[in-house]
Amino acid sequence: MSHPTRRSVLQAAAATSVTGLLPGIGLVPGLRASEEAKPEVVLGKAEHCIFIWLGGGSCHIDTFDPKRVTTDFKKDAGSAYPAIDTAIPGVQVCEHLKRTADLFDRCAPVRSVHHEVIDEHAAAAYRMHTGRATSGTIVYPSIGSLISRMKGPLNELVPSYVVMGNPSPAREPGFLGAEHGYVYLTETKSGPKGLVRPERISDARQQRRLDLLQKMRDRYLEQHPDEPAIQNYVKAMEQGFRLAGPEFMSVFDLESEPADLREAYGDEFGQRCLLARRLIERGTRFCEVSFNLNFVNGTGWDTHNEGQLNQHLLIQGLDQSFSALITDLENRNLLDKTLLVIASEFGRPAQFDSGGGRGHHSKAFTVMLAGGGLKTGQAIGTTDELGMEIVDRPVSVPDLFATMLAALGTDPYEELYAAGARPVPLTDGGHPITELLG
Repeated sequence: MSHPTRRSVLQAAAATSVTGLLPGIGLVPGLRASEEAKPEVVLGKAEHCIFIWLGGGSCHIDTFDPKRVTTDFKKDAGSAYPAIDTAIPGVQVCEHLKRTADLFDRCAPVRSVHHEVIDEHAAAAYRMHTGRATSGTIVYPSIGSLISRMKGPLNELVPSYVVMGNPSPAREPGFLGAEHGYVYLTETKSGPKGLVRPERISDARQQRRLDLLQKMRDRYLEQHPDEPAIQNYVKAMEQGFRLAGPEFMSVFDLESEPADLREAYGDEFGQRCLLARRLIERGTRFCEVSFNLNFVNGTGWDTHNEGQLNQHLLIQGLDQSFSALITDLENRNLLDKTLLVIASEFGRPAQFDSGGGRGHHSKAFTVMLAGGGLKTGQAIGTTDELGMEIVDRPVSVPDLFATMLAALGTDPYEELYAAGARPVPLTDGGHPITELLG
């Protein structure tokens, strides 16, 4: 069976313009950004992704790309902390990442990520979650929704896409619809409040409610048979009822884990990482874990002014939890199946502001990759002596997303077919980092 080309799809779309737009969203089999010259891609076998989000803009030269140390935290630009060696020869990290340094052969820091958004946190976060700038004509899906769509569910009784952090447009499913939206968690001790049945509601009473709802839903769908928005809403509602069962809700029983393991993960952020491991064990495809405990240093990772003074507390917390997550996944034979990502909206400059903190810097910063069956034990990209400019191997955000998709066994050159016969590439022209694949 021959596959449709981009031209044939667009011709078909034009032919339907008299009767209206083509309904639905789906993947056109075989459709490529360029069928005539499609690059060869080595696809990985990872099944899950845990995406650790350092919201606010973590400083790359104070963490995974250290430079010479400042002498005064004022006029002398440089890193805040001395560097230490890692398990990758010739590659160093800051001294507060001691546990992670010992596990760096399982990692691949990408030190040459870049984009052009500097001043606006929300716009930069959107870029780092969708790989694109905002558009007036199409709402793009987040990387979590994209992976949910391309990989499909592993277990219908757990959500494919989970966010432990702040809801925002950057994390939405866009034109993919509510079916590929996220389940939002605010704590690690219990499931979403909307999925927990009040104790006063008996099984029989619950079933009567479901039967009545089913009749109303079926009738409404009959009255509106060709409205994707309604169909997506119904699918999301049905998924919600499935998730209210014991398979998903039992994930939150962290007390069932050994006490020494819970302690190894550390504070609340660490418990989120432990919960992420439990989620992917049961089939979650993409789990975002936000590190947003701002009270630790007053500002979180957005280290303007006084936030820089206690930034080391954040880094130490990240070090403990991330190293515990790597070790735990490895002990369970899940590390090669789980792509780990540590990302932020941008980095921070080597210079200090008047309050002793740092501003924003997006021309060069680091995204950490680990596990996922990648060729780890190497650093990708190099920045200059102060981490301000990329010296070699620049990696765009679309390149980063193409790498993530390829590691998860998805051809990043596929295109989605949005309503209106508009082909939408999975990435905005991204190419995988070939050194990490195969």
